[in-house]
Amino acid sequence: MLRPVTCCGETVFFFPQEQVTFFFCGMWRPINRHADTKAESCRSSSLVANMVVLLMVLGLALAFLVTCSALLRWNEVRYRKKSLPPGTMGWPVFGETTEFLKQGPSFMKNKRLRHGSLFKSHILGCPTVVCMDPELNRFILMNEGKGFIPGYPQSMLDVLGRSNIAAVHGSLHKIMRSVMLGLVSPPLIRDQLLPKIDEFMRSYIDDWNGRVIDIQEKTKEMALMSALKQIASIETGPVSKGLRTEIFKLVLGTLSLPINFPGTNYYRGLKARKKVVSMLHGIIEQRRISRCSYNDILDHLLKIDPSSKVKLDDEQIIDLMIALIYSGYETVSTTSMMAVKYIHDHPRVLDELRNEHLKIHNEKSCKDAIDWNNYKSMTFTRAVILETLRMATVVNGVLRKTTQDMEMKGFTIPKGWRIYVYTREINYDPFMYPEPLTFNPWRWQESNLDSHQHFMLFGGGSRMCPGKELGTAEIATFLHYFVTRYRWEEVGGDKILKFPRVQAPNGLHIRVWEN
Repeated sequence: MLRPVTCCGETVFFFPQEQVTFFFCGMWRPINRHADTKAESCRSSSLVANMVVLLMVLGLALAFLVTCSALLRWNEVRYRKKSLPPGTMGWPVFGETTEFLKQGPSFMKNKRLRHGSLFKSHILGCPTVVCMDPELNRFILMNEGKGFIPGYPQSMLDVLGRSNIAAVHGSLHKIMRSVMLGLVSPPLIRDQLLPKIDEFMRSYIDDWNGRVIDIQEKTKEMALMSALKQIASIETGPVSKGLRTEIFKLVLGTLSLPINFPGTNYYRGLKARKKVVSMLHGIIEQRRISRCSYNDILDHLLKIDPSSKVKLDDEQIIDLMIALIYSGYETVSTTSMMAVKYIHDHPRVLDELRNEHLKIHNEKSCKDAIDWNNYKSMTFTRAVILETLRMATVVNGVLRKTTQDMEMKGFTIPKGWRIYVYTREINYDPFMYPEPLTFNPWRWQESNLDSHQHFMLFGGGSRMCPGKELGTAEIATFLHYFVTRYRWEEVGGDKILKFPRVQAPNGLHIRVWEN
């Protein structure tokens, strides 16, 4: 039986208990009481479940934050000693490596503003004291063996080899440095290496006319192929292609966290090292079987008198070859690329440089190679190379390791800690280099800046780069043929990063045409 009831000006009819139909604003709607109760129960259960999930997420987030805070706190307390310089240590194991590699110079400047020119950190897997004081840096570099030895990252030691010249110290370092200095001495460069460099550079850039090239890729390939030719007379072909592929991976592995897991640069670097070692070992064996003379660096290494005090085994020879390839590849390629960039951006510098080389070019026939006298007459070219090294800061610093507790500026650096001799800032010191952000090669001709006590573009002390003259000769020869034969313009406006390596992530593209 329907029972009408009037409510708020509308008529509502009640049905028997289970179902109600009411008219509201001109519309009928049936209501099932059991369905409503069931829906309400579902909504309540869903709400409870959502609340439980939310509480679990919040709990996990809180636990994560507490754990992170505890780990950071533990790592700081772990390295907290009154005698240590101020600073922060970051996360256990990883330290502040990510910030260091991503922020680079900004990371260093912020740390110096906060803690001073000597501060502690944890980078590249090691507790490290960063030194940005020029006087202290010079003291560290000039006093190897008196509490300091090379302290390069584990990744670099593993990838370049335990016998590489940058890692060894004491008597072995003296032996290997003596060998290397003999291999890249001025007489050897003059008589044997410079002719090889000239022949290679002349042919390498021969087909650049009318092309858009990535000068970053070209200078990388150029530096590597030139090094392979000088070291082991390796010409363009399957062997050089195989070595090039693996050496590119090897280079990336030298500056990475030492985590040997597939996909990491360190893992790829170790794999690449094994292949490079195998290929170089095969070349050495072929040399011994053939007994042919190639008049290259490997020949000199294999002809060392066994009775001589200067004696290297095959492992040391291979590590020395890898060190020569690596150091030449890194500095020569980057400096060549940045020199092209800077002289393009400074037409007055380009005019002066081109005039110097045209004078040499016009005094020779087109078939005559650059000789030692030609090279030594390139005074402005040398100034351009030095200014490029300074402005681009191809080398940011060097690492040392303490062999005993060392007192420095009132602080104690514990035995076994790394010291990062950060030399980048001295390159922009306005007292040493007026208008330091201006590319000005003439500054090197007007004063003897390369003899200044704080000149550290090639390192310092007994670790001064032994191949600096060879590298300079390679870059100078490249610039000679490039500026006398071609003109160029940049295309694309490619970005250049300067830390931790100087590189153009998307390449540095130029359009080239003949003079």
